[in-house]
Amino acid sequence: MSLKVAYFQADATPPIDNDIMLCFGGVPSTIRIADPLSARGIVIFSDELPVVLCAVDWVGIANKSHDEWRKVLAIAAGTSPERVSVHSLHQHDTPSMDRTAFETIAKKSGNKILKNIDFEDRVIKSTANALKLALENAEEISHISVGKARVDKFASNRRIQDPDGKVIFTRFTACSNEIFRHHSEGIIDPFVRSVCFYNQEKPLISMTYYATHPQSFYRKGTVSADTVGLARYLREAVEPETKHIHFCGAGGNIGAGKYNDGSPENRFKLAERLARGMREAWETSVKIPVIAADFSWKSLNLTLPIDNKYLGKEAELKIQHEIFENNSLGEARRLSYLRRHKSGKGVDLSCMRIGPVSMLHMPGELFVEYQLAAQAMLPGEMVCMAAYGDYGPSYIGTAEAYGQGGYEASANIGCPVPEVETVLMEAMQELLSR
Repeated sequence: MSLKVAYFQADATPPIDNDIMLCFGGVPSTIRIADPLSARGIVIFSDELPVVLCAVDWVGIANKSHDEWRKVLAIAAGTSPERVSVHSLHQHDTPSMDRTAFETIAKKSGNKILKNIDFEDRVIKSTANALKLALENAEEISHISVGKARVDKFASNRRIQDPDGKVIFTRFTACSNEIFRHHSEGIIDPFVRSVCFYNQEKPLISMTYYATHPQSFYRKGTVSADTVGLARYLREAVEPETKHIHFCGAGGNIGAGKYNDGSPENRFKLAERLARGMREAWETSVKIPVIAADFSWKSLNLTLPIDNKYLGKEAELKIQHEIFENNSLGEARRLSYLRRHKSGKGVDLSCMRIGPVSMLHMPGELFVEYQLAAQAMLPGEMVCMAAYGDYGPSYIGTAEAYGQGGYEASANIGCPVPEVETVLMEAMQELLSR
């Protein structure tokens, strides 16, 4: 059988509704739509069961919500959930989904919050319907093209450290502090990577990967696909016959803070810089013939290590108390992830390989060091990383980072510990091995 690909797309824009939460409740509810959101993806057919990749313009899809997306898309594609990878692009003025957390809050605050689940169900259904329709228009993949290009003046490391390595300031994606904006970029991956599917001379679908927090100005309640969405729209305007899908890489400790003071006009400047990098990666890409035998898929289910102090019954009761005292969605998310962990349900990682290109699909808000390490595991080859898969673990730092302090390394939703680095590095090595 030859390789084939089908593209699908559905609207993921929330209604204007005070009960639809943005950024897990950290942003005012929807008051205006600046630009539409979408769920975009592909189905790849080979000699094995189909594979589905999907990128959604939401801040995060966690735990039971992530399971539901994968289950429904798998049914639509005629495959198994283990061969479906769903990712968020993490724009902050967008919806966020953890249906277990919503159900927990509803027990105290009433059923209004369950509107979020109803909205998510509608988007999942419309995305699955779009996928089914797309299957009728699958096209043969004869070649892929691969390329990368530097993105200037966008990404910078968020963790500003003193000479002893301790984090003294978090340079968030919008940084009003001029002193810390002048610090160096720090550790980043400066490249956007491009993989495009071709049917002979016809470009079909372009997929791009770049590691950064994608927001510019935010927490306004105005829904937007933000910098990455605008960059994608710019590429569509220039290459309208090609479908465009973007994935955010390991950007947990990366943002635009060095180049962004939060001024609204910077959204368009940053988007144009990313779009320029996408274009240069496209224009300098190398085209390679591929056949079904060049395609492979691997997946692993891992239970990530967490701090033992959260695993006891007393800790769970304390979290439940915080939820019902403060109506805290953050604590409800923590409880959702802990219960998932205790049940033995892990998170899935996967790798799709086509010829010389490996595409790693990872959970949570990974630090960029994981992306750089994955690329070093296959020197001379193209390794692309999509993070923000199952958002349940939230931030996932390195072993060193947990001793340095700072916002991202604090006890967060997923309660990570330094040992998580060894677990993930070994998993990536296994996924990338032939």
